[in-house]
Amino acid sequence: MSKPADRPEVVQLPAEKTIVAPARNRRAAAQRVREARDRLTSTSGTRPAFDRELLRQYAQTRLSASLVVTLLVIGTGILFGFWMQPLTAAIWSCAMLCIHAVIVRACNRYLAEAPSPSSTRKWRMRFIGLDLLYGMCWTVILVHPTGVDVVSNSLMMFLMLLVVAVSSMLAANLPISAFAATAPVTLGVALNFILRGTFDNYVLAVLAVAAEGYFALLAHRLHSTTLATLEARAEKDALIGELEQAKAISDEARHRAEAANVAKSRFLAQMSHELRTPLNAILGFSEVMKSEIFGGHAVPVYKDYSADIHNSGVHLLNLINEILDLSRIEAGRYELNEEAVSLVHVVADCHHLLKLRASSRGITIHEVFEQGMPRIWGDERASRQIVLNLLSNAIKFTPQGGEIWLKVGWTASGGQYLSCKDTGSGIAEDEIPIVLASFGQGSNSIKSAEQGAGLGLPIAKSLIDMHGGTFTLKSKLRVGTEVIITFPPERVMSALAPMAEEAPSLQPDYEINTADERRRPRNKPIMSAGTGL
Repeated sequence: MSKPADRPEVVQLPAEKTIVAPARNRRAAAQRVREARDRLTSTSGTRPAFDRELLRQYAQTRLSASLVVTLLVIGTGILFGFWMQPLTAAIWSCAMLCIHAVIVRACNRYLAEAPSPSSTRKWRMRFIGLDLLYGMCWTVILVHPTGVDVVSNSLMMFLMLLVVAVSSMLAANLPISAFAATAPVTLGVALNFILRGTFDNYVLAVLAVAAEGYFALLAHRLHSTTLATLEARAEKDALIGELEQAKAISDEARHRAEAANVAKSRFLAQMSHELRTPLNAILGFSEVMKSEIFGGHAVPVYKDYSADIHNSGVHLLNLINEILDLSRIEAGRYELNEEAVSLVHVVADCHHLLKLRASSRGITIHEVFEQGMPRIWGDERASRQIVLNLLSNAIKFTPQGGEIWLKVGWTASGGQYLSCKDTGSGIAEDEIPIVLASFGQGSNSIKSAEQGAGLGLPIAKSLIDMHGGTFTLKSKLRVGTEVIITFPPERVMSALAPMAEEAPSLQPDYEINTADERRRPRNKPIMSAGTGL
């Protein structure tokens, strides 16, 4: 009975994913609840940590611009001293400098104090109050009746814009404080223009209100940018924390995996002896029974049973050897016994060993070898195991009457390659990573009557990787499979000329004096008669 089309297919996830997903969802939900609680307890709708950071930046900005504000106050007092009584301008300047000094002292105290939620709210209200007093003090001097001519109106408008711009930039990290510092100035100047009752003054009043709105919007944008920067920094810190936690978890998992790998290696090393001892007895006695060394069987079928027992024991022994080889390779304990090896001879010997097996299945094996191939520097046992695994797989999955090509030749870079190509059933493209994994088998292998353990290709790939070569598997369904392994050029032994040995000297140990044909020892001077010797 076919499955209904609208019924969803049930997929069972591994136990680890089933456990990890709810834990991750719980952490995300707890984080959202914590953020919502922080926003409810905050005075500005953001996190308390952001409120403290914004106040800290506000205090630092006011301190860094204290000299600019001082010069602005002194310059304004001197300028207005020409438009009003100098004593009044001096009194205003002193009052303004006192307010500015109080703000600077408050900023210093806040930066030196340990942060806490209650102190953040207290200092926030204190800064707003000081900025409001700061703005009202500027209003007093700007709305003072200094005349109604064009020059005084332009000067008043210019000073108002300057004060609003400076105050908005200084208090941008605290928008309410910026509004408290600029709103009294703007309202006072605008009302002053409106009360004068001329069209030009009405226009100036509208411009003053528009300027206030523009600088308020600019301060809000600066505040939003700073807040976004703080949020990005907090997310980065949280991500770094999660990465460190994930690294700690991965390190712990790696240590557990290494311990499990060591335990597996010890288990396999111990069990290899325990398994091989009874296997040797099984193989030996089954060989004796199969060969009927001590007499024939009363029932002929017993001989077939003995052969089956012997073949099963050989298969089990080969499987144990493959598992042990793969375990040593994965543990990094497989050592290459390197020597000069002829790849052509190794492939030819492996072909000779499996030729009878291929002939019994009606499979033809073709050899295409390049002549004059030099030897390579490698492990002969590992090379034979690679070739046997590849050729055994090709024979196993090639149907009767199929063909196999064995090719040995040069690579483009100067190395040597081996190609094993068959006309078997092939492997699907999405199953290639599966067959290259340990104990991995494709769908055709599972359906095949002659199954294996799925260790031949992984062992061959690991062994060629230890030689520094490459392993390439190309396959197409119902066409065939080709496996190409390459040895790097560094392992190819070029033909060298024999070393020249120096011939022994045939010159005698004495010299012949051509003057008088007398013989004297070599390296001994000819003594004159006058020496007395």
